[in-house]
Amino acid sequence: MSYRLNSIFNKLIFVSVLAFTIFGCKSDIAAGPAAPDFSLKDLSDKTVTLKQYRGSIVVLDFWATWCPPCRAAIPELVAMQEKYRDKKLAVIGISMDDPRKVTNEYLRSFSEKFNINYIILRFDLKVVEDYFGAQAPALPTLYIIDRDGQVRDKLVGFDPDALQSAVERLLK
Repeated sequence: MSYRLNSIFNKLIFVSVLAFTIFGCKSDIAAGPAAPDFSLKDLSDKTVTLKQYRGSIVVLDFWATWCPPCRAAIPELVAMQEKYRDKKLAVIGISMDDPRKVTNEYLRSFSEKFNINYIILRFDLKVVEDYFGAQAPALPTLYIIDRDGQVRDKLVGFDPDALQSAVERLLK
């Protein structure tokens, strides 16, 4: 009898996690606070701040090379960067890869392989805390930041329609 309850319990957990993943990843969370500024290194060891992008719409993508949904988002982000560059849209990828295991050289190679045309930065604990608080970050998570530096949308998981819609609302 105990085995049967344990099996049912495990199935309920599996279904709950699956439902959260499917429905939770597609949620559009309304926002509005100022996006926390950051000072992070790019793959050439150059310091980049969010403040440098004031006046542009920013798609801030927290991602990792080992994350399948993150990889699936890359072609959409590349296309978006290309399509809206002249309208002052900037895609910024913040790699959540462990720098002890994933070097800048590997990230540059990865970037070339996937034709990434936007800037990639390395995370630090401060940016993770500023954007996720005490919660563990879900990957990918995209913050859509308006020209005034306000967070307008937060997309957890990859939903190309939600991303397109969030950006187009700000381009109007």
